[in-house]
Amino acid sequence: HALLPRLLALAIPVLAGLAFMTAFGAPPAYLVGNAGALAIALLWLAVGRLPVDRLGRRLLASALLAILALPLLMGPEINGVARWVPVGPVVLHSDMLALPAFAVLVAQEREDGALLLLCALFLTLLQPDAASAFALTFAAVGLHHVTRDWRMGVVAIAGFVAGIVAALRGELPAQPFVERVVVEALDRSGLAALGLFGALVASYLLILFRGRPTAAERFALAGTLFGFGVMALMSNYPSPLIGYGAAPILGYGVALGFRQELSS
Repeated sequence: HALLPRLLALAIPVLAGLAFMTAFGAPPAYLVGNAGALAIALLWLAVGRLPVDRLGRRLLASALLAILALPLLMGPEINGVARWVPVGPVVLHSDMLALPAFAVLVAQEREDGALLLLCALFLTLLQPDAASAFALTFAAVGLHHVTRDWRMGVVAIAGFVAGIVAALRGELPAQPFVERVVVEALDRSGLAALGLFGALVASYLLILFRGRPTAAERFALAGTLFGFGVMALMSNYPSPLIGYGAAPILGYGVALGFRQELSS
Protein backbone atom coordinates (compact mmCIF):
# COMPACT_ATOMS: atom_id res chain seq x y z
CA HIS A 1 0.00 0.00 0.00
CA ALA A 2 1.27 3.51 -0.85
CA LEU A 3 3.54 4.85 1.86
CA LEU A 4 3.05 8.60 1.34
CA PRO A 5 -0.65 8.80 2.36
CA ARG A 6 0.12 6.86 5.53
CA LEU A 7 3.06 9.13 6.34
CA LEU A 8 0.88 12.19 5.80
CA ALA A 9 -1.97 10.75 7.89
CA LEU A 10 0.38 10.67 10.86
CA ALA A 11 2.64 13.64 10.20
CA ILE A 12 0.02 16.28 9.36
CA PRO A 13 -1.85 16.27 12.70
CA VAL A 14 1.28 15.72 14.82
CA LEU A 15 3.13 18.59 13.16
CA ALA A 16 0.05 20.82 13.48
CA GLY A 17 -0.06 19.99 17.18
CA LEU A 18 3.64 20.73 17.58
CA ALA A 19 3.17 24.09 15.86
CA PHE A 20 0.29 24.95 18.20
CA MET A 21 2.24 23.93 21.30
CA THR A 22 5.27 25.91 20.17
CA ALA A 23 3.23 29.02 19.43
CA PHE A 24 1.36 29.02 22.72
CA GLY A 25 4.04 28.06 25.19
CA ALA A 26 3.65 24.37 25.94
CA PRO A 27 6.35 22.86 28.17
CA PRO A 28 9.45 21.90 26.15
CA ALA A 29 9.09 18.31 27.34
CA TYR A 30 5.79 18.12 25.44
CA LEU A 31 7.49 19.12 22.21
CA VAL A 32 10.36 16.70 22.71
CA GLY A 33 8.00 13.85 23.61
CA ASN A 34 5.74 14.24 20.59
CA ALA A 35 8.60 14.86 18.18
CA GLY A 36 10.43 11.78 19.45
CA ALA A 37 7.31 9.63 19.18
CA LEU A 38 6.75 10.87 15.62
CA ALA A 39 10.30 9.96 14.63
CA ILE A 40 9.88 6.42 16.02
CA ALA A 41 6.48 6.04 14.37
CA LEU A 42 7.74 7.19 10.98
CA LEU A 43 10.60 4.71 11.21
CA TRP A 44 8.11 1.93 11.91
CA LEU A 45 6.04 3.07 8.93
CA ALA A 46 9.06 2.42 6.74
CA VAL A 47 9.93 -1.05 8.07
CA GLY A 48 6.92 -2.37 10.04
CA ARG A 49 5.66 -5.90 9.63
CA LEU A 50 2.68 -7.90 10.91
CA PRO A 51 2.51 -11.66 11.58
CA VAL A 52 1.09 -13.24 8.45
CA ASP A 53 -0.45 -16.37 9.98
CA ARG A 54 -3.69 -16.45 11.92
CA LEU A 55 -2.05 -17.73 15.12
CA GLY A 56 0.45 -14.86 15.07
CA ARG A 57 -2.31 -12.29 14.57
CA ARG A 58 -4.37 -13.74 17.40
CA LEU A 59 -1.40 -13.79 19.74
CA LEU A 60 -0.71 -10.15 18.89
CA ALA A 61 -4.36 -9.22 19.48
CA SER A 62 -4.18 -10.96 22.87
CA ALA A 63 -1.01 -9.03 23.73
CA LEU A 64 -2.77 -5.76 22.87
CA LEU A 65 -5.69 -6.72 25.11
CA ALA A 66 -3.15 -7.34 27.88
CA ILE A 67 -1.83 -3.80 27.36
CA LEU A 68 -5.38 -2.50 27.83
CA ALA A 69 -5.56 -4.38 31.12
CA LEU A 70 -2.17 -3.28 32.46
CA PRO A 71 -3.38 0.00 34.04
CA LEU A 72 -5.80 -1.98 36.20
CA LEU A 73 -2.85 -3.94 37.57
CA MET A 74 -0.06 -1.35 37.62
CA GLY A 75 -1.69 2.04 37.99
CA PRO A 76 -1.39 4.93 38.36
CA GLU A 77 -4.97 5.53 39.44
CA ILE A 78 -6.53 8.99 39.72
CA ASN A 79 -9.97 9.35 41.32
CA GLY A 80 -10.82 5.75 40.49
CA VAL A 81 -9.62 6.06 36.88
CA ALA A 82 -6.76 3.87 35.58
CA ARG A 83 -5.82 4.43 31.93
CA TRP A 84 -2.04 4.75 31.91
CA VAL A 85 1.01 2.51 31.80
CA PRO A 86 4.36 3.74 33.20
CA VAL A 87 7.26 3.00 30.84
CA GLY A 88 10.41 4.29 32.51
CA PRO A 89 10.10 8.07 32.85
CA VAL A 90 7.14 8.17 30.43
CA VAL A 91 3.49 7.41 31.20
CA LEU A 92 1.53 6.17 28.19
CA HIS A 93 -2.23 6.07 27.66
CA SER A 94 -2.70 2.32 27.24
CA ASP A 95 -5.81 2.42 25.05
CA MET A 96 -4.47 4.98 22.59
CA LEU A 97 -1.31 2.92 22.33
CA ALA A 98 -3.03 -0.42 21.73
CA LEU A 99 -6.45 0.19 20.14
CA PRO A 100 -5.40 1.39 16.66
CA ALA A 101 -3.40 -1.78 15.93
CA PHE A 102 -6.06 -3.83 17.71
CA ALA A 103 -8.71 -2.46 15.33
CA VAL A 104 -6.61 -3.48 12.32
CA LEU A 105 -6.25 -7.01 13.69
CA VAL A 106 -9.96 -7.26 14.49
CA ALA A 107 -10.75 -6.24 10.91
CA GLN A 108 -8.80 -9.30 9.75
CA GLU A 109 -10.57 -11.70 12.12
CA ARG A 110 -13.98 -12.35 10.58
CA GLU A 111 -14.74 -15.23 12.97
CA ASP A 112 -13.63 -13.78 16.32
CA GLY A 113 -13.54 -10.04 15.62
CA ALA A 114 -16.79 -9.24 17.44
CA LEU A 115 -15.73 -11.23 20.51
CA LEU A 116 -12.36 -9.44 20.60
CA LEU A 117 -14.10 -6.07 20.46
CA LEU A 118 -16.41 -7.05 23.32
CA CYS A 119 -13.40 -8.06 25.43
CA ALA A 120 -11.80 -4.68 24.80
CA LEU A 121 -15.06 -2.87 25.61
CA PHE A 122 -15.23 -4.67 28.95
CA LEU A 123 -11.74 -3.43 29.82
CA THR A 124 -12.67 0.17 28.92
CA LEU A 125 -15.58 -0.07 31.34
CA LEU A 126 -13.26 -1.17 34.13
CA GLN A 127 -10.84 1.73 33.58
CA PRO A 128 -13.36 3.53 32.90
CA ASP A 129 -12.71 5.36 29.59
CA ALA A 130 -15.60 6.63 27.49
CA ALA A 131 -13.33 7.84 24.69
CA SER A 132 -11.90 4.36 24.23
CA ALA A 133 -15.36 2.83 24.38
CA PHE A 134 -16.54 5.13 21.60
CA ALA A 135 -13.36 4.45 19.61
CA LEU A 136 -14.26 0.76 19.69
CA THR A 137 -17.90 1.56 18.96
CA PHE A 138 -17.08 3.43 15.77
CA ALA A 139 -14.60 0.74 14.77
CA ALA A 140 -17.51 -1.70 15.01
CA VAL A 141 -19.74 0.69 13.05
CA GLY A 142 -17.12 0.86 10.30
CA LEU A 143 -16.74 -2.91 10.21
CA HIS A 144 -20.50 -3.38 10.08
CA HIS A 145 -20.67 -0.93 7.17
CA VAL A 146 -18.09 -2.91 5.22
CA THR A 147 -18.91 -6.51 6.17
CA ARG A 148 -22.65 -6.30 6.99
CA ASP A 149 -21.89 -8.69 9.86
CA TRP A 150 -24.80 -8.48 12.30
CA ARG A 151 -22.45 -9.25 15.17
CA MET A 152 -20.62 -5.98 14.57
CA GLY A 153 -23.94 -4.18 14.77
CA VAL A 154 -24.56 -5.75 18.19
CA VAL A 155 -21.06 -4.71 19.32
CA ALA A 156 -21.71 -1.15 18.13
CA ILE A 157 -24.88 -0.98 20.23
CA ALA A 158 -23.11 -2.46 23.24
CA GLY A 159 -20.24 -0.03 22.75
CA PHE A 160 -22.57 2.95 22.72
CA VAL A 161 -24.09 1.84 26.03
CA ALA A 162 -20.63 1.16 27.48
CA GLY A 163 -19.46 4.60 26.40
CA ILE A 164 -22.37 6.32 28.13
CA VAL A 165 -21.80 4.33 31.33
CA ALA A 166 -18.07 5.09 31.29
CA ALA A 167 -18.71 8.78 30.64
CA LEU A 168 -20.83 9.00 33.77
CA ARG A 169 -18.05 7.50 35.90
CA GLY A 170 -14.66 8.44 34.49
CA GLU A 171 -14.16 12.10 33.59
CA LEU A 172 -11.06 13.93 34.86
CA PRO A 173 -10.12 17.64 34.71
CA ALA A 174 -8.73 18.77 31.36
CA GLN A 175 -4.96 19.30 31.11
CA PRO A 176 -3.68 22.11 28.83
CA PHE A 177 -2.31 20.91 25.48
CA VAL A 178 -3.53 17.36 26.24
CA GLU A 179 -7.32 17.20 26.48
CA ARG A 180 -9.86 19.15 24.41
CA VAL A 181 -7.06 20.73 22.38
CA VAL A 182 -9.30 22.14 19.62
CA VAL A 183 -11.58 23.75 22.21
CA GLU A 184 -8.54 25.12 24.06
CA ALA A 185 -7.13 26.50 20.81
CA LEU A 186 -10.45 28.19 20.04
CA ASP A 187 -10.08 30.23 23.24
CA ARG A 188 -6.65 31.37 22.05
CA SER A 189 -7.00 31.70 18.29
CA GLY A 190 -9.79 30.78 15.90
CA LEU A 191 -7.23 30.24 13.15
CA ALA A 192 -5.24 27.84 15.32
CA ALA A 193 -8.40 25.89 16.19
CA LEU A 194 -9.36 25.67 12.52
CA GLY A 195 -5.88 24.47 11.60
CA LEU A 196 -5.88 21.75 14.25
CA PHE A 197 -9.36 20.59 13.36
CA GLY A 198 -8.50 20.56 9.66
CA ALA A 199 -5.33 18.56 10.32
CA LEU A 200 -7.30 15.96 12.27
CA VAL A 201 -9.96 15.74 9.54
CA ALA A 202 -7.23 15.33 6.91
CA SER A 203 -5.71 12.49 8.92
CA TYR A 204 -9.11 10.82 9.26
CA LEU A 205 -9.79 11.02 5.52
CA LEU A 206 -6.33 9.74 4.62
CA ILE A 207 -6.78 6.77 6.95
CA LEU A 208 -10.31 6.11 5.69
CA PHE A 209 -9.37 6.08 2.02
CA ARG A 210 -5.64 5.28 1.85
CA GLY A 211 -4.52 4.12 5.28
CA ARG A 212 -4.72 0.33 4.92
CA PRO A 213 -4.94 -2.23 2.11
CA THR A 214 -8.53 -3.38 2.77
CA ALA A 215 -11.74 -1.45 3.33
CA ALA A 216 -12.42 -3.29 6.61
CA GLU A 217 -9.06 -2.24 8.04
CA ARG A 218 -9.47 1.35 6.87
CA PHE A 219 -12.96 1.78 8.28
CA ALA A 220 -12.04 0.12 11.58
CA LEU A 221 -8.91 2.23 12.06
CA ALA A 222 -10.62 5.46 10.99
CA GLY A 223 -13.47 4.60 13.36
CA THR A 224 -11.11 4.57 16.34
CA LEU A 225 -9.75 8.00 15.41
CA PHE A 226 -13.29 9.33 14.98
CA GLY A 227 -14.33 8.03 18.39
CA PHE A 228 -11.28 9.41 20.18
CA GLY A 229 -11.58 12.74 18.35
CA VAL A 230 -15.28 13.28 18.96
CA MET A 231 -14.96 12.60 22.67
CA ALA A 232 -12.03 15.02 22.89
CA LEU A 233 -14.28 17.70 21.39
CA MET A 234 -17.19 16.92 23.68
CA SER A 235 -15.50 16.31 27.03
CA ASN A 236 -12.21 16.10 28.91
CA TYR A 237 -10.45 13.36 26.97
CA PRO A 238 -7.05 13.40 25.24
CA SER A 239 -6.99 14.80 21.72
CA PRO A 240 -5.40 12.16 19.49
CA LEU A 241 -2.30 13.16 17.50
CA ILE A 242 -2.77 16.94 17.82
CA GLY A 243 -2.38 17.00 21.61
CA TYR A 244 0.52 16.07 23.85
CA GLY A 245 0.89 12.33 24.20
CA ALA A 246 3.26 9.81 22.71
CA ALA A 247 0.78 6.92 22.96
CA PRO A 248 -1.58 7.87 20.09
CA ILE A 249 1.34 8.81 17.84
CA LEU A 250 2.99 5.45 18.43
CA GLY A 251 -0.34 3.61 18.32
CA TYR A 252 -1.45 5.00 14.97
CA GLY A 253 2.09 4.75 13.63
CA VAL A 254 2.15 1.04 14.41
CA ALA A 255 -1.33 0.47 12.93
CA LEU A 256 -0.55 2.38 9.75
CA GLY A 257 2.84 0.72 9.39
CA PHE A 258 1.73 -2.91 9.48
CA ARG A 259 2.59 -4.60 6.20
CA GLN A 260 1.70 -8.16 5.36
CA GLU A 261 0.19 -10.57 2.89
CA LEU A 262 -2.93 -11.92 4.51
CA SER A 263 -3.20 -15.64 5.05
CA SER A 264 -5.92 -17.73 6.63
